[in-house]
Amino acid sequence: MIQRLPLGYKQLPLVATVSIFILMYGFGSFRYTGFLSSQVFLNLLIDNSFLIVLAVGMTFVIISGGIDLSVGSVIALTSMVAASLTMNANLSPLIVVPICLLVGSIIGGVQGSLIHFFNLQPFIVTLAGMFLARGLSYVISVETIAIDHPFFDFMANTRIPILGDSFITISVLIALIIVIIAVFIGHSTKFGRNVYAIGGSEQSANLMGLPVGRTKILIYTFSGFCASVGGLIFTFYMRSGYGLHANGMELDTIAAVVIGGTLLTGGAGYVAGSLFGVLILGIIQTIIVYEGTLSSWWTKIAIGVLLLLFIVLQRIIVIRSEKKQNSS
Repeated sequence: MIQRLPLGYKQLPLVATVSIFILMYGFGSFRYTGFLSSQVFLNLLIDNSFLIVLAVGMTFVIISGGIDLSVGSVIALTSMVAASLTMNANLSPLIVVPICLLVGSIIGGVQGSLIHFFNLQPFIVTLAGMFLARGLSYVISVETIAIDHPFFDFMANTRIPILGDSFITISVLIALIIVIIAVFIGHSTKFGRNVYAIGGSEQSANLMGLPVGRTKILIYTFSGFCASVGGLIFTFYMRSGYGLHANGMELDTIAAVVIGGTLLTGGAGYVAGSLFGVLILGIIQTIIVYEGTLSSWWTKIAIGVLLLLFIVLQRIIVIRSEKKQNSS
């Protein structure tokens, strides 16, 4: 969680998110044999570990009142950099991994700087970043670069036993560590409080003397860093680099964060909510797989319906907030 607030209207989206997840999981458990097994739940984390990391970074961005459309392209660029440096340049993973993390962090930092110093709209700046990162991926190679390296094989195939025969992967461990760090940052640091203050009212944050510019740059740098971590996890998952990897992933990330209860207008949201938002996307896919007769496109339809419902809920919350402020 990012902000300590008493249960009220700003917590309604989070309550709705958790309730929907419980209802969907209960529905699946009641309808399908084996759905209640622990491995089915853990598979939600395994299959969506990279999306969890992306959602963490995007949560901070949206809470601040911004948006980051470049994260999917940064995943592709990270995968291409990792594959190229590992297979073509024969560099050690001890060198490749830090370089990959720097790629997203630098892109995010540059975007944050442009948004702050030139007072540009985040949508336009990160849209440009999206095209730039995707283009750079193709500069490296227009073909898929398969990765055949012991380190990537280890990261992809290692299973960590949990609850008897159930297991998770190293990627899940990385994703959960990122979530815990993000929760700590939001709860216990000035940076977390500044993010909320900027999202609530940037003008008021400036009048209060908060470091708005520095915070904005750090927000987008952190989002870029999370995109690179997600890119590495995605590379472990796919064991290849390709310029079309994660095409449209930024939209899935935004959907997960909004379904997780973060207000698009900024100022309210929870990292834990975004985690549940990702799990909801995962459980929709799992139910469709178990059903067997439904097309995979029903996943997009279900996500679209949920997204519309949460946007309407957010609008109601904003209207109530404005009425409350006017009455006081």
